[in-house]
Amino acid sequence: MYARVTNIHIKTDKVQEAISLYENSVLPAAESQAGFQGALLLTDAPTGHGLTITFWNSKNEALANEQNLYYQNQLVKFMPYFTDPPTREGFEVSLFRKP
Repeated sequence: MYARVTNIHIKTDKVQEAISLYENSVLPAAESQAGFQGALLLTDAPTGHGLTITFWNSKNEALANEQNLYYQNQLVKFMPYFTDPPTREGFEVSLFRKP
């Protein structure tokens, strides 16, 4: 499994709107992407700092949706909310456990 982590900074008065946009627009779009396994959105409302973590079957599938512009199209939706450009990193998921 592969995880793409995007570090975001949102205007503090727009955090709740950004959460709603992620839930109602980004997640449905992600579910149509090959290899999508799930997502987390972590936010700190007082600072506007957040992380999105999406999980993919493989690195190739995560990179494929950057090549087909899915990832970029999702980021564009948040441009009015960002205070800084987002940054992205990818990681192999070495350990994942659910109770």
